[in-house]
Formats: sequence, C-alpha cells, structure tokens
Amino acid sequence: MPELNAKTASVEPPGSERPKLLHSLGAAWPWLFLIGLLVFFEVWARISYQTSFVLNLTNVQSILLASVQPLLIALGLTLVIIAGGIDLSVGFTVGLAAVVSARMMQLLDPGLPALLSLLLAVVAALLASVVVGAVNGFLIARLGVPPFIGTLGMYGVARGVGFLASGGSTVATNNPLNSALGNGRLLGVVPWPVVVTAFVALFMHYLLSRTRFGQYTYAIGGNRNAAIRAGIGVETHTIKLYMLTAVLAGVAGVIYTARFTAGAAQAGEPTLLDAIAAVVIGGASLFGGAGTVVGTLIGALIIAVIQFGLVFIDVQPFWQFIAVGAVIILSVLVDQVRSGRGRT
Repeated sequence: MPELNAKTASVEPPGSERPKLLHSLGAAWPWLFLIGLLVFFEVWARISYQTSFVLNLTNVQSILLASVQPLLIALGLTLVIIAGGIDLSVGFTVGLAAVVSARMMQLLDPGLPALLSLLLAVVAALLASVVVGAVNGFLIARLGVPPFIGTLGMYGVARGVGFLASGGSTVATNNPLNSALGNGRLLGVVPWPVVVTAFVALFMHYLLSRTRFGQYTYAIGGNRNAAIRAGIGVETHTIKLYMLTAVLAGVAGVIYTARFTAGAAQAGEPTLLDAIAAVVIGGASLFGGAGTVVGTLIGALIIAVIQFGLVFIDVQPFWQFIAVGAVIILSVLVDQVRSGRGRT
C-alpha cells in the first residue's frame, strides 16, 4: 500500500503540463517576439530592398540609440513596478535634468575647463533629479499618497520647473566634451550613449538579482505586509526606490543634452509611454513582485525595433503608437494568463 501511495503521488494530475507550458511560453514570449520582428524586417528588406536589416551596422546603431532613453527610464521603473508602485513623473524629470545640465554648462563654460564644466553640470542635473525622487518617495512612503496620484502631481511640478528654468525654449550648449559624449563612438563603432546605458543596465541587473536591495524590492512587491513583519524597512526602501528611479531619469536627461547639444523641458515626455511599455513587455507584473532587468532590456529593444522598422519599411510614423499600444495590451494579457489572473 505505501508503494502504491508513493507511485500515485509521483504521477502528476491530468492537464498539469498545460499550465507549465503556458508559464514557459509566457516567460519566453518577449524573446520570441523580438526574434519574430527581426526575421520579419529582415525578410522585408531582402525582398523589397535587396539589403539586410539586421546585418546593417547603421540600422543596429540607430536601433540601439533609439532604445537608450526609454531604457534608462525603464530600468528605474522596473524596480518601482516590481515593488508594486509606479512613477509618472520620470518623463519630465528627464526634461528637468536636461535643462539643468544645459543651463549649468552655459554658465560655467566661459570660465572653466570643458571637463570640469561638464562634470559640475552632470552633478547638478542628478541632484535636481534626486529632489524629485525624494519628494515622490516621501509622499508615497511617509504620507500614504497613492503612487499614481503622488507622481502625477510631481509630473506637473517637474514640468513647470523645467519650463521655467528653460524660459520655454531649448537651452543650447557649446561644450565639446558634452557633444563628444552624445555623438562620439567607442572604437568608432559603438555610440557612447549606448556604452553608458550598457554599464547602467549591468549595474541594475546586479543590484536587482544579486543584492539584498533587490531581494527587499521583490519582497515588498510580493507581499508588503509580510515584508514589514520580516523586519524590512519598507518606507525607507520605497523612498530609495523612487530616488534611484529619478537618478536614472536624470542620466537620461544628461544623455539627451549630450546628443542634441541642448536641453529641453519636454525631453522625456514622448518616451514615458515607451519606458512603461518596455517594463511591461519585458515581463514585469503591474501587480508587483515580478520582473527582471533583462526582460526590460528586451522590451526596450522590441519597441525600438518596431519604431525603426516601421520607418524602414516606409510606414507612416503614427502607426508606431498603435503598434506599441497593441503590444502593451498583449503583454498584460500574457501576464494574466501566466499568473492565472485571467477570467475563468
């Protein structure tokens, strides 16, 4: 009889393979979707233009550059969303940082060496971003303001301060090192903004997957009350998350100023949706507790490939918004099926 029970216990119930298969496909779907996109545009390029889409260095550089700003914003949002929050202010935090860095270089360039002027401008931009993140964290963690409302309020504040600091127009810079950072290439091939973003992504991957900070982030998003009972300083950690997200948005603003040799208050507004989409497409759950930096990276690349690919095949750019929106909806549906939250 014990042997029968053991054998019976080892036999999985009928249909148990299907949920496992759905879960595996759900986890792998961003990779499969990216590969499918690349194959589609490659076939189109071969048939229509007798050239290569994937093996064209200019195309690859353009796609990577297009993904830089959304990815930098998305890397911070990944941690916030995993912890069960959201940050809508990052779009104009980018713009605020871009304007601050440009204004600082305008003031410092005439009297200081280019390198020192650039470094002080970067520090000033990141400090301005930290203030936005600290206020967000305080409102949400200490005062109990819902993340959507708190960060939406700071969205407006950062937007207003950015436009006031810029005088409502772009702020041009004339720092040669700033221009080299935005438009130069490592070994003449890899754009420096891509190099900077790669280092940031590696650091964030390590932080989330290999440190206690990352473990606490998952724990808070998975079960906030259990995290509190486990002795995690949830309020302090939440403030740190929003500050880190704002700093990464600040880095995106600095890169924007370097690429275009000018700062603009609206620099990050068009990429806010793309950044959130990259996180969701990459597998992060809007319910909290799930997500990875690698997934966000794939999500950002998917969006960049869609946007560049549609232009490449001569489709009106307005279709980009429809395509990205459809992929977001698909991602949420995949997440519901994978986690069993779909309707029964």
